Amino acid sequence: MAFQALSVDLEEHFQVSNFEHLVDRSRWGEQPSRVAGSTKRLLDLFDADGSRATFFVLGWVAERQPALLREIAARGHEIACHGYGHEIVYAIGPERFREDLRRARAAIEDAAGVRPAGYRAPSFSVTEDSLWALEILAEEGFAYDSSIFPVRHYRYGIPRFARRPLALRLPNGLLLREFPLTTLDVGPLRVPIAGGAYLRFLPPAFLRWAFGRLAGAGEPAMLYLHPWEIDHEQPRFEVGWRVRVNHYYNLARTEERVRALLARGRFAPAGEVLERLAAAGRLPERALADARRVA
Repeated sequence: MAFQALSVDLEEHFQVSNFEHLVDRSRWGEQPSRVAGSTKRLLDLFDADGSRATFFVLGWVAERQPALLREIAARGHEIACHGYGHEIVYAIGPERFREDLRRARAAIEDAAGVRPAGYRAPSFSVTEDSLWALEILAEEGFAYDSSIFPVRHYRYGIPRFARRPLALRLPNGLLLREFPLTTLDVGPLRVPIAGGAYLRFLPPAFLRWAFGRLAGAGEPAMLYLHPWEIDHEQPRFEVGWRVRVNHYYNLARTEERVRALLARGRFAPAGEVLERLAAAGRLPERALADARRVA
């Protein structure tokens, strides 16, 4: 039984956190939209391989691309929530987070006719400073989250968090399933292999080996990417070298790298993989405090 999950963070190329200082949210509508074309290329790629994905949809995109969301759902993929305005969770606080969550969910429901069960925070911004977001997600009726990256990073990460999916018993008494972003311990190093920039930066042979090793051991894994990561013709912003490298490096090679990983096994939506794990007795329940102490 495969426990490999595939996910797409559905957002425009100008909505990433790296560009917040360049493109104000009030001017997003002035930017050229490219998300539909690259998303349809991903859908065709997934169809050819027989894999299905979870699309974590930004509410702002849902309002403007309802036909795209309906096509995603009609082609057998899961629709989940990525918030509304791609705001960092720990920067906006609990009250604004709940408002953003409700606005995004309403936009997605109106566009696609489905109620999202899963959530992923913009830039994986559920950290030690924003674990309260998990309680709000459970209170708002979400079944699972996939926001925690068990690595150390200047913008995100809970380095000692559990590496494998689990059911979290939260301080408010509710349960929420968590599908952490995938890492692999190689000697003393914890290597993030889940996708995104890591998919573009790490050697393809290493990524194929890493996912193959996890699949061979029957361990759950999550692969993620953004539609803009296969769009090497997107408009370029004038940015510093660090952001330029982080956002634009290897865009022309991303699609082929994804194709090579998908060819090694069938991938399924995150919610479905979590159900399979639960049915197999492999989704342990753990108090949130305990999950944060797992190396």
